[in-house]
Amino acid sequence: MKKILAVIFALGAAGGVQAQSPAAVMQRAVKAYADLRSVRAEFRQTITNPVTGSNSVSRGVLLRKDPDLLAINFIDPKGDRVVSDGQSLWIYLPSSAPGQVMRMSAKASGALALLDPGGTFLTSPSSRFDMSDGGTATLQGRKTNIVNLVPKRPNGTFTTAKLWIDAANGYVRQFEVVDINGLKRVITITSIRPNAVVAAPEFRFTPPKNVRVLDSTGN
Repeated sequence: MKKILAVIFALGAAGGVQAQSPAAVMQRAVKAYADLRSVRAEFRQTITNPVTGSNSVSRGVLLRKDPDLLAINFIDPKGDRVVSDGQSLWIYLPSSAPGQVMRMSAKASGALALLDPGGTFLTSPSSRFDMSDGGTATLQGRKTNIVNLVPKRPNGTFTTAKLWIDAANGYVRQFEVVDINGLKRVITITSIRPNAVVAAPEFRFTPPKNVRVLDSTGN
């Protein structure tokens, strides 16, 4: 009987999913991100303000294409856009800042990385973050590994972060960041199309008429 049980346990261990360290989970996510040449992802963003106790929810579509093209088109609030054409980063948020659009260099101070979750978390994570295991969870039917991140040096963007990484393919399915004021932002990827065909016009932005351009590019 002992021999039979030993064989059963051995088979179970061989066929099961081996536990991974947070660093290994992150490395899988880094590789999955590096293999993407383009992506189309729908997302839902929830922002919780601890001071007021209020929640705000927005939805949109993120388009990304190597090497430095990015477009975030909000469906709710409709009309808000963030676009990088490779040279300039345009931020147009008529829902909160009507009548103006910001233009900055897409390469200045890592501006693009702050908007792209891949650039934010998946660029040299082992040297930038202390990592810990956050357990597992199922999101939209997908099994995920949770990794907690604490920046080793202040980055001015967030004090803690949490990533839900797909156990099957290494894609980031959800992430949460908390800033120095306690403001919590949770972004859930509701659908993703890796290496999607994205047309070039998606990464172009023309300021609407009668909108003031706050230009910090010096051009």
